[in-house]
Amino acid sequence: MSFWQLLEISMIVFSVLGVAYLGWRIGQFGIWLRMFPVKVRRLSAAILLVVVILFAAIYLLGFMNAVIALFYVVLIWAGCDGLWWLIQKLSNLKPKAYYAGQAAMVLSLIYLVNGWYQAHHVAEVEYVIETPKKVGNLRIVMLADAHIGTTFSGAELARHVKQMQKYKPDMLVIVGDLVDNSTSRDELLSGLDALAKLKTTYGIYAVLGNHDISSNGVAFRGFSNDDLVAEMQKRGIKVLQDEVQAIGNEFYVIGRKDAYEPRRGRSRKKMADLVNGLDKAKFMLVLDHQPSDYAKQAEAKVDLVLSGHTHGGQLFPFNYVSQWAGMNDRIYGHEKRQDTDFIVTSGISDWELKFKTGCQSEFVVVDIKSE
Repeated sequence: MSFWQLLEISMIVFSVLGVAYLGWRIGQFGIWLRMFPVKVRRLSAAILLVVVILFAAIYLLGFMNAVIALFYVVLIWAGCDGLWWLIQKLSNLKPKAYYAGQAAMVLSLIYLVNGWYQAHHVAEVEYVIETPKKVGNLRIVMLADAHIGTTFSGAELARHVKQMQKYKPDMLVIVGDLVDNSTSRDELLSGLDALAKLKTTYGIYAVLGNHDISSNGVAFRGFSNDDLVAEMQKRGIKVLQDEVQAIGNEFYVIGRKDAYEPRRGRSRKKMADLVNGLDKAKFMLVLDHQPSDYAKQAEAKVDLVLSGHTHGGQLFPFNYVSQWAGMNDRIYGHEKRQDTDFIVTSGISDWELKFKTGCQSEFVVVDIKSE
């Protein structure tokens, strides 16, 4: 049984148990259930009500997002019930109203609305990286995990590009997953047209992510993997696939193939091989979609590694679980190992999930400065 099959089964089992729990608790609001026939018992009516709401959520948000919403409602409701039970035990209160349920509904609504906002509102996050190398200054805007067509369309990407332009970047780097498995050709082209309008000193550089390299093919999304690269390059976006590009006399941009490529039966160069023969006096910037090769990158003494892929952990508390489980070397933010700086962004968008409860959507501005 694959991980995704196990996840789907777990989601179905949880949904059944979650509906039963919420039905039981909503049953405490007896006055709400007078719309149902007298012969229908309170618990049955409450469960029916929850099922109707859940199916409406699935229709509007999709199955996975509806289950995520259900998860948080159950978690918050159980927390409110537990806290209210404790308060009653300590104070001997005998309230007539179901205050815990009222609080749970309000808190659930606030939490989910905030999660939707965090996913759809794009923040601007800045980092300063100081280097002992005499290379001057370089301003980089990093864009990752756009998944065009999910939280915003290709045309809407232009709005974010305008915000990026305000920083007057020397370079834009796209660190994978520009498109999603379901992105249409029209969405792709409008998004690329928006990116091509960004004015920089040294241009736009990109690497591919696991969603860029789709197995669905032309029939599903209207363009192949080769078409994606060709359309990017046609608009002046330099796609680096285990390749090195010199930037002036002070910088290298090293673009890596996605870490999943060996699983697909294709090659991916080792970090040591990519830096072999490079001038170590120059600043070495690595673009690597997945933050999963930190030890080798630090060993190779590259200066800065930029990654995405993790979506910042996406959902609380799973962001911490994935960090503890070591699924990636880092989930979000800045870290320094030996002489190498690493930055992981939560990404500017989402894939199938429409909520971010453990982070926010963002694009990143990195200023590299000589000490």
